[in-house]
Amino acid sequence: MKSFKLMTIPYIIWSIIMIILPMVMILFYAFITKGNSVRQFIFTFDNFLKFFSDPVFFDVLKRSVYIALITTLFCIILGYPVAYIIARAKPKTSAILVLLVTLPTWINMLVRTYAWRSILQENGIAVALLTLMGIKNVKLIETEFAVILGMVYNFIPFMILQIYNSLSKLDENYLTAAADLGANRVQTFLRITLPLSVPGIVSGITLVFLPAVSSFFIPKLLGGGQFVMIGNVIENQFLTAGNWSFGSAISLIMAILIIISMYITRRLDAKITGDGGDDK
Repeated sequence: MKSFKLMTIPYIIWSIIMIILPMVMILFYAFITKGNSVRQFIFTFDNFLKFFSDPVFFDVLKRSVYIALITTLFCIILGYPVAYIIARAKPKTSAILVLLVTLPTWINMLVRTYAWRSILQENGIAVALLTLMGIKNVKLIETEFAVILGMVYNFIPFMILQIYNSLSKLDENYLTAAADLGANRVQTFLRITLPLSVPGIVSGITLVFLPAVSSFFIPKLLGGGQFVMIGNVIENQFLTAGNWSFGSAISLIMAILIIISMYITRRLDAKITGDGGDDK
């Protein structure tokens, strides 16, 4: 038992340095501003008031939520059929398909996003194909379409895998019973398969929406600065403007919104699965 406790010490130290300490620093800087002296700090709520009183920053937040919602919706629409096909395939085929879905995630997300920039640029493959089809003078890069496309491409594996996990655990006896009762494939899917896969959809929404709403390098590379999201504002405050206090305040606001989103999805998942959670 003593040796087990000693083994946990490195993980505790790592958690303190990499998780707790940065959060403490964000909390500290979010509520302070520099005084007249170099070492003087004044407690204030001005950083938060600045964010909510300036319509520009609030518009950026709304745009971030909007793009994250659109990304999540497309991930569900495109990811569910893929997850269903994988779940219904034979075990060996299913394993190969899961590998193909996860294979792109082995490559750094920044590299994959750069690749899409090359594909969508004016002399890229996508524009060339559209020109051959008779569609000319189309701008794909530095548009909202490019940003959403990059988001969907990078985050859809998380949606597919979560839905696949739910579908793969589906008891075949339910489907057999539905067939015995005269239900066709559409009825079986709508009344059994889809409801039982909702927990996977909810988990996928969490894994897609949360990173999408705070992403900063995808809109920066594919949007070309034309579609600034809240992650870009935070990056700018820390690295360009040097206003750590305002950047920390925005980060704290986003952290609170993410916690609220996680709580809502958790309660929704608990309600769907019949787990009363804390209410029991």
